[in-house]
Amino acid sequence: MTTSLQDGQTAAGRAAARDSPLTAQVCGAAQGRGDARDLAPAPWLQARALLPPPDGTRGCAADRRKKKDLDVLEMPSIPNPFPELCCSPFTSVLSAGLFPKANSRKKQVIKVYSEDETSRAVEVPSDITARDVCQLLILKNHYIDDHSWTLFEHLPHIGLERTIEDHELVMEVLSNWGMEEENKLYFRKNYAKYEFFKNPMYFFPEHMVSFATETNGEISPTQILQMFLSSSTYPEIHGFLHAKEQGKKSWKKIYFLLRRSGLYFSTKGTSKEPRHLQFFSEFGNSDIYVSLAGKKKHGAPTNYGFCFKPNKAGGPRDLKMLCAEEEQSRTCWVTAIRLLKYGMQLYQNYMHPYQGRSGCSSQSISPMRSISENSLVAMDFSGQKSRVIENPTEALSVAVEEGLAWRKKGCLRLATHGSPTASSQSSATNMAIHRSQPWFHHKISRDEAQRLIIQQGLVDGVFLVRDSQSNPKTFVLSMSHGQKIKHFQIIPVEDDGELFHTLDDGHTRFTDLIQLVEFYQLNKGVLPCKLKHYCARIAL
Repeated sequence: MTTSLQDGQTAAGRAAARDSPLTAQVCGAAQGRGDARDLAPAPWLQARALLPPPDGTRGCAADRRKKKDLDVLEMPSIPNPFPELCCSPFTSVLSAGLFPKANSRKKQVIKVYSEDETSRAVEVPSDITARDVCQLLILKNHYIDDHSWTLFEHLPHIGLERTIEDHELVMEVLSNWGMEEENKLYFRKNYAKYEFFKNPMYFFPEHMVSFATETNGEISPTQILQMFLSSSTYPEIHGFLHAKEQGKKSWKKIYFLLRRSGLYFSTKGTSKEPRHLQFFSEFGNSDIYVSLAGKKKHGAPTNYGFCFKPNKAGGPRDLKMLCAEEEQSRTCWVTAIRLLKYGMQLYQNYMHPYQGRSGCSSQSISPMRSISENSLVAMDFSGQKSRVIENPTEALSVAVEEGLAWRKKGCLRLATHGSPTASSQSSATNMAIHRSQPWFHHKISRDEAQRLIIQQGLVDGVFLVRDSQSNPKTFVLSMSHGQKIKHFQIIPVEDDGELFHTLDDGHTRFTDLIQLVEFYQLNKGVLPCKLKHYCARIAL
């Protein structure tokens, strides 16, 4: 009895399929994808199947059922190789997502400059980001990707420059440029781009940070950084800044306060009461720029200027110019504004290189970041077997002895310079071999050296070596430490007719500058920190 009832329901369903074109289409699609009995019919089809069929259709339905059963016996059922396509009887077999989409990305040509003013034209899609442009230039020029390469927006007519964040679309930046403006994109390293995530203590001085709500105990710089990334709490940056009055050439020293809603200034001393605070600028529709020549271009009282510029094209009158007393203060203001404007997006940009690209690990992409100071140990290779020097006093004495004896016998770095046959040629080779090194800058001034280091980031260990202007026979090591730039004179010392270089009055001597730099990259010595990143003027 049960079997006949099921057969009657099946015949009724086929009769209903004959009467309804939509039902026939669904059943036909199911048969084309395999056995139609494997598919669960929709509820409304089941309900219709339970209705009694017309009297004239019972005989025809029985004949069609017998013919269908014979066809099934003759042809074995073929299993459906794509069961995921049969999730619903109303889903199309070939969805639109399976077809390749037309490539609607338009390509444009952009021109990117390097620090030596060489340029390169690159064809890029219209939706390319700043990080992708840097990656493209790194691959084309075979550079090492240490995640410090940065794209800069340079506005020479008003003397401003800013870091284009890695997630920003380059074409949107270019669309804000005026037709007659000679703006440029620069490609160079910026070691301080995300340095505040690693060493926040250098970026947020205690005297410039306060909190809107009461806090229990002291708050570390790391907690301050977490507050910037949080949407509920935030620290306040405050201090005196020189502000340029609108429509005038004069500057006025005012007390400013930075909050999540924008930048405010006090009309009464250092008061933070709402009635004394006036709105100065918001940073949602503005970009923060650093002034390159504030004194010359805008008559600023110091060289540590920055300003707010609207995203859309505007003239110099739309700029809101500010000036700090020192570089550390300007760095704090600019870093806090970047964090308040972009928030977690900056942290994602910082973490993206560590996650790797194209399935590669971070170690395979950036071997330079996998080496930390704590991974370097002192080794003794004097015996038959090498050993690790665990005693710090012994390691220090070995480092001093190594510096005194390091190639003291005149071991030359010949490379491609040939083999000299006389001591005079040997001395000349040692004196000139450093000129081919990327960290050496020939005959640049003290101010130019400071400008290069600031451009590439005030990170501990950023350095360069240059000729001394006061003494032609000496060199100068310029380096960054603690958000300040320090200069150390490299003095030549003569011993037994041979010329050496030293930083510590002859206690540690080197036959050439390459040995000196390599030694202080591994040993702190008399320097405030080890040499880590060299400033180089790369060419595209």
